[in-house]
Amino acid sequence: MTHPPKSSAAPPGSPPPTMPAVPPQPDRGGARTPAPAPAPAPVAPPDRRSAFAEGADRLRSAATTEPGRLRVIGALLALLVVAFGAVTAWQTDSRASAADDVLNSSQPLSSDAADIYRSLADANTMAASGYLAGIQETKATRDQYDADIRTAAAKLVTAAASADRGSASAKTIAQLNELLPRYQNLIASARANNREGYPVGGAYLRLANATMQDKMLPKAQALYTSENQRLNADYGDATPYPWAAIGLGVVALGALAWVQRRTFLHTNRVLNHGLVAASGATAVVLLWVVVGHTVARAGLNESYDHGVRSLNVLHDAQIASLTARSDENLTLVSRGAETKALADGTSTDLYNWGYDQEIKQLAAQLDKAGALADDAAGRKPVQVANESMVAWKKRALTARGYNELGQYQQARERVIGTDKDISTSVCFANVDSSLTQALAHEREEFRSAASDGLDAMTGLTVGSAVLAVLGAAAAVVGIGRRLSEYR
Repeated sequence: MTHPPKSSAAPPGSPPPTMPAVPPQPDRGGARTPAPAPAPAPVAPPDRRSAFAEGADRLRSAATTEPGRLRVIGALLALLVVAFGAVTAWQTDSRASAADDVLNSSQPLSSDAADIYRSLADANTMAASGYLAGIQETKATRDQYDADIRTAAAKLVTAAASADRGSASAKTIAQLNELLPRYQNLIASARANNREGYPVGGAYLRLANATMQDKMLPKAQALYTSENQRLNADYGDATPYPWAAIGLGVVALGALAWVQRRTFLHTNRVLNHGLVAASGATAVVLLWVVVGHTVARAGLNESYDHGVRSLNVLHDAQIASLTARSDENLTLVSRGAETKALADGTSTDLYNWGYDQEIKQLAAQLDKAGALADDAAGRKPVQVANESMVAWKKRALTARGYNELGQYQQARERVIGTDKDISTSVCFANVDSSLTQALAHEREEFRSAASDGLDAMTGLTVGSAVLAVLGAAAAVVGIGRRLSEYR
């Protein structure tokens, strides 16, 4: 019986036995051996991308294919055409609104402001004429004075309704409304004392005239200037070309032409009905904008050059004639009580000096009005006014000579008398009526030209928006036809 040999060696081919792991032990000093290093922290996932970035990637990927490129092109074309229509509608609407203000708001208000000035100046002239006539004052003179006061009061109400609260114009109107009854009271006192034969009536009249000349008329002039500035601002808003809309229209037409050429090169098809329709709609809007604004500018510029400018000059001429007439009357009322110091050290009658200044102003404004009148109907009344002004100056010198010689009654007869061969009142009446006729003609010229300008923009705002939407839709349909070929 055999026994296996006793040996501690491992059988051939078997790995040597391993010793069991011994946990770390503290050394004799009580210190522990270092613990094994911790496992590395997990790597954080990348940040989530924004929707915009993902959309851009998808768009970039889609654009690498022809259908994707067509979708991008269709979206950009539609956006461009719609933007063109929107900008066109916005710019044409603002210009049409400004043109409407020129015709129906700012110019009529400017004329109302001029009428306020004219009515106040004429009332002052009629009051002086009535005072000179005394108990012989005619009903026509008194009625004219009352009509002027009513006109001024009514025009002030209209101006107050259109003025912005707290504006300079609103304050000026309020001040004129306060001064008007004060002036009327002074005139009433002058008349009452004059009828009783009291010389103090002349003092009341001079105080009323000072109130008018130094306070009321300057404020009326400021109101007139303010309304003219508003009118000029409306012209400035109505006449410029809508360059942004025109530029977008040119870009849109260029983009549509490029897309149609690209389509032809890719398909060898000459026409794409949708793109042709979009091009046609865009071209119509662009042509309408350019032609419409050209015609509108021409009408508005004509209304300004041959309407507003003439009206301003004629208003100034009429104001000068009224002021000259008032000074002429007051020369006889004051009888030298008011003087004006001259530069050479001498003095002269204040109202004679004022008359000379205003008659020079009248002559200068009539020359301007004649140069601005562009037809016979406008030139004729200006010519008559100029001839009457020349006769007025000659007769006024004669009346002044009588007054300086102390021949008051003869001077008075030549100022307020009714003899058409010697009286300055006849000349003044001819100047005033001729200027009124010229103003009516130029006002009609303004309205006709401004109406033509406004009519040229009728329907442009709505029409451009509608055509732009139709053009964008046609562009999308045209691109859609191309996309259908890939399905």
